[in-house]
Amino acid sequence: MLTLGIDDAGRGPLIGPMILAGVLVTKEQEKKLKNNKIRDSKIVQPNERERLAKFIERNCLKFHIEKTFPDEIDSSIQTGTNLNTLEAIKTSRIINEINKGKFRKEKIKVIVDCPSVNIGAWHRGLFKHIENKENLDIICEHKADHNHVSVSAASIIAKTAREEEVSKLKEKYKKYGNIGSGYPADPITQEFLIKNGKALRNSGIFRKTWSTWKKLFPSAEKNQMTLDGF
Repeated sequence: MLTLGIDDAGRGPLIGPMILAGVLVTKEQEKKLKNNKIRDSKIVQPNERERLAKFIERNCLKFHIEKTFPDEIDSSIQTGTNLNTLEAIKTSRIINEINKGKFRKEKIKVIVDCPSVNIGAWHRGLFKHIENKENLDIICEHKADHNHVSVSAASIIAKTAREEEVSKLKEKYKKYGNIGSGYPADPITQEFLIKNGKALRNSGIFRKTWSTWKKLFPSAEKNQMTLDGF
């Protein structure tokens, strides 16, 4: 049996994309990842994370990344698809992309770090979007990135891809100042938003359905769901 670990990065930021990654491995590759200290990306320093991401890419059967940028997140929320559902759709795309060709003949255990407090409901929602289920055993759980090395590997790939996208934004908008981490609680990001939000409102870098944005610019995005609604 093969294992496909899936995790996200950048679910909560105000700036930049949400990234999901899936990593498909054999039992032997799982052991190799463990032996090389693959672990939850949140406890890995950036320089080491980049090195480990390259190691994972070389030592897996296949990996796939799904990037969801702010305009798509906002559009989904505005049309009634909340963030949990959007993430389920993106997760299914990873599964569908990996579970084809020669891998359709293999039994695959899919382990997903569940983003919802209601694991059962989210699992059922995810299941509806999966194209071929016969060879899959799908498990959704909390803290999967800590408990399963395949999901830890996915978390590192996703986090590295997210940081690459943030670096691109920092370079593109450097004349406006430092965007920080992109998270609403980051004082540098808050300062960037206050100074440049109006000028860059249509640039596509901000998630304008987030409560942080709407508190600063209340006239713009009325009747939209906030992050607190998830």
